[in-house]
Amino acid sequence: MNTEPQPEREVAPVWLRMLVMLLRIVFYGALIAITIRLSSPQSETIWSVRETLSDLIRLALGFAVCLWLVIHFFMLPKEADVYTFWLYLGLVLAPCALAFAVLIWR
Repeated sequence: MNTEPQPEREVAPVWLRMLVMLLRIVFYGALIAITIRLSSPQSETIWSVRETLSDLIRLALGFAVCLWLVIHFFMLPKEADVYTFWLYLGLVLAPCALAFAVLIWR
């Protein structure tokens, strides 16, 4: 048995966790919006998706990607250095993803 004490995990400050959560919401929200827009059927309505196999496959893949993104959004980081990494990554990627989502929805 290992009786050595385990090192304490460094806890991220509350302001850092809140800011990272906001950036993650913007980033994942933009990715989900992009996925929904790109996986929507080429036909006029959602009910005509079963008429074309490619639309059905596109819709199924889009649903799977959105589900995967939602699952990963709720997997919160456990270490403080991961929050710092997400802060730097989010400051760059969140505005870019949001701008791209706005461009695609136009």
